[in-house]
Amino acid sequence: MSEYIEITTKPTDDPDVMFFYTNLRLDEGEPESYDSLAAMEEGSPVAQALALVAGIAQLYIDGQELTITREPGVEWYFIAADVSAILKDFFL
Repeated sequence: MSEYIEITTKPTDDPDVMFFYTNLRLDEGEPESYDSLAAMEEGSPVAQALALVAGIAQLYIDGQELTITREPGVEWYFIAADVSAILKDFFL
């Protein structure tokens, strides 16, 4: 495990999709795609942890990157704060 994790975000042209970048590998070697909360709950350990974040509609994990699609009406601030907290707890 690492002593720290860095997380940055980058908006996309779609206001409901955001990229999250980390300095740590998030997948187990192959990209992961989840199109529902139920799929996340049955997915990899990182996906299962992120299933606790309210407002995530879809999740794509590839290496050190997450692509998150939010549910309508959910503010990015809340999603980003929860994703950061969960990933910090997961890796530290």
